[in-house]
Amino acid sequence: MSADFLPHTDLVSAPESRPHRWMLVLHGILGSGANWRSFARRLAAARPSWGFVLVDLRAHGRSTDAPPPHTVTSAAEDLLHLERALDLPIRGVLGHSFGGKVALAFTGLRAAPLDQVWILDSQPGARKEELTSARTAAVVRMLEQIPTVLPSRERFVEIVEEQGHNRTFAAWLAMNLRRDGDGFRLRVDMAAIRSLFESYYATDLWPVLDRADKAHHLSFVTGGKSEVIHDDDRARLAEIAAQSPHLRVHTLPDAGHWVHIDDPEGLFALVSSALSPTPPSE
Repeated sequence: MSADFLPHTDLVSAPESRPHRWMLVLHGILGSGANWRSFARRLAAARPSWGFVLVDLRAHGRSTDAPPPHTVTSAAEDLLHLERALDLPIRGVLGHSFGGKVALAFTGLRAAPLDQVWILDSQPGARKEELTSARTAAVVRMLEQIPTVLPSRERFVEIVEEQGHNRTFAAWLAMNLRRDGDGFRLRVDMAAIRSLFESYYATDLWPVLDRADKAHHLSFVTGGKSEVIHDDDRARLAEIAAQSPHLRVHTLPDAGHWVHIDDPEGLFALVSSALSPTPPSE
């Protein structure tokens, strides 16, 4: 068990509402809880009986002082500590990419089943061979080699674009910069990020999906154009779903890996329709 580290959070709920259930919302690698603020606000407005906890996972956003080891399991254990500290009825978790794997690990570690678990285009199994070939691996290597201090955010964006990435992605990465004197530097510990990234590809969480009874409703959403979820993964998910009353598999056909950006309306429709608009009868 990791040290009792508490990640930074922001709470989102509908105005004047008193949510009966709360859902943890987990971002991907190099992201932060703020990436999901607009989506969470929209969900809260549609389903005011639910509140949403935007989490900055360890080594991300304002959760930069977490002690090692930096692994998927440690990040999931952070959420167990967080749940106790918040003293809120945590009944769900939603995670994208790296956050999806942390969500699966949290679901597996938790003693009681959750009402709702949403895994968004996250690789369930271990694929160590992708450590050097995945697009994210190239981004991590690029950030490890970037100058320690940069004269401006614009220079950072230019460097990222020079590496073949579009400006929107470069501007998103630039959210990880902080002012340092007359320049800017990355506010993330790249050694910790690499450890988390390597853990993502080394961790096998198929057993949690094989025992989908760890959640009353476990929904796995894939992008139809995503290269993260392989054909054999899709087939295995479909096989488990055919045998389990708890697991549902959804595909957003026009989305790639970034399902919440490529098809926000489709994702919102899936999640909002699954969240009960009224509190449970018990």
